[in-house]
Amino acid sequence: MSSPRNVTTESLGVKILLIGSACAVLILFLVLPLIAVFTEAFRQGAKVFMDALTEPAAMSAIKLTLITAAITVPLNTVFGLAAAWLVTKFRFRGRSLLLSLIDLPFAVSPVIAGLVWMLVVGSKGWLGPWLSDHNLQIAFDTPGIVIATIFVTFPFVARELIPLMETQGTDEEEAAVTLGARGWQVFLHVTLPNIKWGLLYGVLLCNARAMGEFGAVSVISGHIRGKTNTLPLQVEVLYNEYQSSAAFACASLLALLALLTLGLKTLIERIAGHTGAKGH
Repeated sequence: MSSPRNVTTESLGVKILLIGSACAVLILFLVLPLIAVFTEAFRQGAKVFMDALTEPAAMSAIKLTLITAAITVPLNTVFGLAAAWLVTKFRFRGRSLLLSLIDLPFAVSPVIAGLVWMLVVGSKGWLGPWLSDHNLQIAFDTPGIVIATIFVTFPFVARELIPLMETQGTDEEEAAVTLGARGWQVFLHVTLPNIKWGLLYGVLLCNARAMGEFGAVSVISGHIRGKTNTLPLQVEVLYNEYQSSAAFACASLLALLALLTLGLKTLIERIAGHTGAKGH
């Protein structure tokens, strides 16, 4: 295997300038903020840090964040698989419309998404009277937070899988059907092994966004402390109350999630690339 040739014509000085500028931007906008978060979180010592994370409101926020992600990610995984399978394996009228609808949460501000769901399920919304008559609480409660989070995160799995499955084509599935395999057998033994790394990558991104979502959840949650505040909302509340150390302690958990996501993303890409190279 031949090594890649240098196809650039810039001088050494220009290359150093470009690389140095890129590194400076990364340090300024990514590395320094992360260092600041952890520095401020531990500024008053480990005891204050742990107290901030174990006080009842913080524990409630962490629990609600985990519950929301635990419901949102599996549902969006199923949706993403179904949507990607439908879009890539079949040709039908309305396919372009479906692709546009999948991308809709990317185009709509999360705050607008929260307002839309308030219009639908709020006490004065379209379904508000019916929900009230049946003693169902969605807005300002966990179900509303889950619904809003599902809306803003459902494109992630589908959008990771659709390009991958389009690139792979349908030859292997058609061969399996010719040999007598049924639909679920084709999916489990042919399609799923081919997309497993892309699926895992999409699930990882979906989970990170679900745990870090602020805009839509902020609108529909009602900011009820100890009940409907997720971890990002808890950070805002603490910071607005001038409890900086506690706010940064909670923010450090989200920062750790971001770093973990980045590490797993890199690992998945490396494994997927190594597996692909072996396949060739």
